[in-house]
Amino acid sequence: MRKLLAYPLTILYLTCFGITLLIFHPIQWLCLNIFGYQAHKVSVDALQWCLVRCLHILGTRFTFSNPHQIPTNQPLIIVANHQSMYDISPIMWFMRQHHIKFISKKELGKGIPSVSFNLRHGGSVLIDRKNPRQAVKAIEEFSNYIETTKRAAVIFPEGTRSKTGVPKPFQKKGLLTLFEGIPSALVVPITVNNSWKMLRYGKFPMGIGNHIKFTVHQPISLKGQDPLKLIETVEKQITEAITHD
Repeated sequence: MRKLLAYPLTILYLTCFGITLLIFHPIQWLCLNIFGYQAHKVSVDALQWCLVRCLHILGTRFTFSNPHQIPTNQPLIIVANHQSMYDISPIMWFMRQHHIKFISKKELGKGIPSVSFNLRHGGSVLIDRKNPRQAVKAIEEFSNYIETTKRAAVIFPEGTRSKTGVPKPFQKKGLLTLFEGIPSALVVPITVNNSWKMLRYGKFPMGIGNHIKFTVHQPISLKGQDPLKLIETVEKQITEAITHD
């Protein structure tokens, strides 16, 4: 019965999702090209709010637990496990004051209204996962940007999303490059739970009635840390908070 109900709700959700992306694409273009970065950011924040609200159509609930006073005048490296594309908009919306930027695969940089435009022009970086040399160089340039602007870099170090919620081992190269390039950063671990259930039936229909939870752990200053030990600490902190209910 639950899966049967998911069909019409998924159609309604995808319709609203698509319309939202199409509406915000020209809005982003106008904001960026006429009024500049700050106006563009406002449009991107509004887009994320709308995308989060669209998920309510599927009965999706969100809990974003962040008891920490994270400064906005210091660069951040946000490290999170990755369960689905539905990890992204809530992080962007609930942590919007930190100017969230992503390390993303280059395939997302074209063909998706609003999303591709923001990835190309909003300060994020697109990497070719089949070309390690290009990826490292791009992340180095991205790191300099984050260090200079004191914004927030988000990285999913598993590399690809977990389709069952069970975390994959962290890949260290990207994190080490960020650590080296953003020496004044705070590392902010985030655990994502239940996002994978949005795709429990595959791409269609989507999962309904899910409670997606985000837990922001205690930020860690990068200064004076052993990078490899820090990665182990962050990975343990994130994965131990993943539930399997």
